[in-house]
Amino acid sequence: MDRLDGSAHLIIVSDLDFTMVDHLDPDNLGLLRFNAMWEAYYRQDSLLVFSTGRSPTIYKQLRKEKPLLTPDIAIMSVGTEIMYGESMIRDEDWEQYLNKNWNREIVTEETAQFPELTPQSETEQRPHKVSFFVEKIEALKVIRSLSERLEKRGLDVKLVYSNETALDVLPKGAGKGQALAYLLEKFKIDGKMPVNTLVCGDSGNDAELFSVPGVYGVMVCQQCTGGIAAVACRKCKENPNIIHATERCAAGIIQAIGNFSLGPNVSPRDIRDFQKCKVEIFNSSHEVVKFYLFYERWRRAEVAKNMQTPKLIFFPFGTFVHPSGVEQSVNHCIDVMARLHGDKQGTNYRIWVDRVSSAQVGSDTWLVKFYKWESFGEERHGCLTTVLLSSKAEVPDGFTWMHMHQTWLEGSEPKDQTTWLF
Repeated sequence: MDRLDGSAHLIIVSDLDFTMVDHLDPDNLGLLRFNAMWEAYYRQDSLLVFSTGRSPTIYKQLRKEKPLLTPDIAIMSVGTEIMYGESMIRDEDWEQYLNKNWNREIVTEETAQFPELTPQSETEQRPHKVSFFVEKIEALKVIRSLSERLEKRGLDVKLVYSNETALDVLPKGAGKGQALAYLLEKFKIDGKMPVNTLVCGDSGNDAELFSVPGVYGVMVCQQCTGGIAAVACRKCKENPNIIHATERCAAGIIQAIGNFSLGPNVSPRDIRDFQKCKVEIFNSSHEVVKFYLFYERWRRAEVAKNMQTPKLIFFPFGTFVHPSGVEQSVNHCIDVMARLHGDKQGTNYRIWVDRVSSAQVGSDTWLVKFYKWESFGEERHGCLTTVLLSSKAEVPDGFTWMHMHQTWLEGSEPKDQTTWLF
């Protein structure tokens, strides 16, 4: 929460499954479009929050399977756990607050009396969340009866039914909406209230997000289920700051940014020719995103083999330090790049960058750091990248890449490192 010195221009609070992540999109194009837009235009002055029903264990699994960015804050286990940054530092004050009138042993005793409830996996049983599967036809009866039994035993609980299959028993003060309200109050106390907040969801455990005062909202899935469908109809009529998107998942989030005029809403991935299509916002972060889109398209033979382009980008006497530690001249790298044109043609080869941060270190010089990822088939490899950029006086919106240094992220180096470049 301390990454920004002042208030965030925008906070996006998004559910993951079938909101940020479209499991019916095997190429992850919607997610990759969002990633490029966020890193190019928003990472420097905004905050990304994932709010998911997943536990930390299966959240980490999803991050290995999908090209998800690193969020600034992760709200997990249906709003019962809040963690900060890449290191996922726990908010212990929030967990202490949830202990009020909560007794997990009593919850497990009472739920054991319902044969209709099938416990979810052990990873999804959390200190402030007890989770089950229940058939839709049985759900209403079970929820009513279980609520009465727990109330008689002196507990203040909340039962959340999602996707017509999952039932979570939580402390009454928990939930995605309450967790967000808690975070916004912390920002207020610190004098860092965000300028705008956009909440994004698709299922029953997201419904509370849309009730947090002062937020914009988007329901991204065209075929919402359970409680969210009713919320979609009612909230969109009651509140003009909540829309039901016509686009799926991450594309629906981009649509909402444009609908509410919250900032740039054209992903760099949607720009096929950067020479012909100039963007209003141009900075070192955008330069990094733009280059790696070009490099991905180069490897996929989606751009012509014109060696003038890389020669215009790189300083001719610059250096590239390969993640293996070997220093190479830029001219050598450009020769290698020429041989790699089209080597991934017709494949699912993709590149994305994460956690882009930049600092101006001279009158016309920027130091940019980020994670660069490549995926191809089932393989995924990543490295920490540092680039020194210099602005071109003769080109108002251009940069020269002076120097690049890369280091493998732990466990992510490929067996064959000969085709790893930039």
